[in-house]
Formats: sequence, C-alpha cells, structure tokens
Amino acid sequence: MKGHNNNNEEKKNHIKPVPRDLAVFTGNANPRLAETICGHLGISLGRALVGRFPEGEINIQIQDNIRGKDLFIIQPTCSPTNDNLMELLLLIDAARRASADRITAVVPYYGYARQDRKVRPRVPISAKLVANLIVSAGADRLLTMDLHSGQIQGFFDIPVDHIYSIRAFGTHLNRHGVRNAVVVSPDVGGIKMARAYSKMLDCPLAIIDKRRDSDTQTKVMNVIGSVKGKNVVMVDDLISTGGSMAEAAHALKEEGAKEIIAVVVHPVLAGNAVEKIMNSEIERLIVSDSIPIPDRKRCSKIEVISVAPLLGDVIRRIHQHKSVSSLFAKEAVEA
Repeated sequence: MKGHNNNNEEKKNHIKPVPRDLAVFTGNANPRLAETICGHLGISLGRALVGRFPEGEINIQIQDNIRGKDLFIIQPTCSPTNDNLMELLLLIDAARRASADRITAVVPYYGYARQDRKVRPRVPISAKLVANLIVSAGADRLLTMDLHSGQIQGFFDIPVDHIYSIRAFGTHLNRHGVRNAVVVSPDVGGIKMARAYSKMLDCPLAIIDKRRDSDTQTKVMNVIGSVKGKNVVMVDDLISTGGSMAEAAHALKEEGAKEIIAVVVHPVLAGNAVEKIMNSEIERLIVSDSIPIPDRKRCSKIEVISVAPLLGDVIRRIHQHKSVSSLFAKEAVEA
C-alpha cells in the first residue's frame, strides 16, 4: 500500500549514533582508581557532590553538564557495601534524570556476588536483587571484573562486559620471573581461573580439596597434584577473612612446596585477615586495586597491581563501539 510505513523495519534499521562525549564519574568507594583510569584515558574526572545529609542520607549532585554524554560511573560495591551500593544507584538515577545518552555502571568488585543461589531454605538470592536494583536505577550496561560466579551475568537484562585481570597479573608474574612453578586453585570452584594461569605461565596445575564447615571456616582435606619442590602460585578471585588461604598455604608447605605466592583479584581483607596472612606461610600476596586497601591494613607481604589501564582500555573500546573480547582472546578463562 502506498505511503505505508513499516515500523518494524524502521526499528530494525535504526542505528544509535555514537555518543558525543565520554565522561567518567565516581562515588566514594575508590576515587583513586577512577582518577587513575581518567589519567589513562586522558580526560578529567567528572565533578560530582557525593556527600551525606546530617541524618546520614546520601546527598548526590552531578555538577557537570552531562546531557547527551556517554557516561561511565566507577564504583566498586566494597565495604561499606550498602553505602557504596546506594551511592552507585543514586549516581545512576541522577545521570538518567540529567539526560545522559548512555550510562555504564563500572563495578570492578561486585558485592553480594557470593549470594548467587539458594544454599539453604528461606534465603535471598542477593546477587540477583542487586542486579535488579542497578537496572531499575537506569544503567544501560554493566562493566565488571572477575565475578565470583560467572552466572551473575545472566541476572542482568542489559549488556554485561565481564573482564578478567589475568593480563595485568600475568605481566607482573612474568616480569618477576616465577621459576619452577605450579599454579594452585584453593578450591574446586576456581579451577577455570587456575587453568588459565597455568596455561599462561606454562606450568602444571594442582587443586586444594577442602570442606566448608561454615560461611567463614573451611578445612583442607587433600592436595590434588604434585607441589613438592615447586614454587606455588595460588590464585583466587577474592580474599575475605584469609583463613582459607592461610590454611591452604600450610597444607601446601606440608606437601613440600617451596615459595608460596598468592594472587587474588579483590582484597576484601575482612576482620583480622591481614594478621592471618602475616602469620601464614604465604610469602607474597599480590592483589589488584579494585578495592582500596586502608593504610591500617597494608603490610610488607601485600603487593598491589593496578587494573586501571585495563579498565581504561575497555572503557575506551565500549565508548568507540569496538570489540572488548579481542583484548582477552589469549587470556579468556571462559568459552
């Protein structure tokens, strides 16, 4: 019929234009990481008021004009988890109401990730709830790093870029020449990550078989694989109380391991974790700056590797509508 408009065809052929400008903002969770990322990108960190009202409510005001901009909000939901999560949600809402063209929540450390399924009756799936909150607040996509569980990507109904820090850690390990090594996964769930490190470092793989007695306590049962006379690189996505890592290191020493290096992406370091690490057989704990480490928790064993260049490269590619996966073709730990 003449003059008939095919709306479906118009929608199919409509291509969203590339956003005009790139802008990066942050809350109080890890401003140093955000500033370093902006330095890598060659831009200034956006100005935003992220404070508190006298009664404790969070006070947000974006102070730059962001109308039509491609906005990235960098905010790991680390401790204090609920405050940092609420800051992220309010920043997203403020950006949406200020007419940002696209809003990407950059969450290097995704809090509540360990609550990704029902392990007991009558418990929430908190990781899913957090995903719902981020989407409802107005985020158009999520950029996160080394999720505790890959299935969390499926909790989002928006695009998710899940990246891995293995490139940054691998460069550091290769630069310092770890010889006669074996990569160890501290539990069965971390085999995929450990296998990627094993392949990258061209060394064998071993696994710690442990039993979880409670949410905070585990017991090492067996070491699967040979570690005798070898330098161990023990890899994991996060370290919380440090008890499991310290116990695993003790078991590895009893099996004849030499130097033990722990490579952990997210340094949660709850409670007396630092004290446990200092008193353990772990000689070095290499972590990323996805979570800021307070001065009171820094010690001689902890080395911090910055993932700001990695995140900066990914942000640039997202902004330019380029492939992100090509950055990790050699290091990917998931198919």
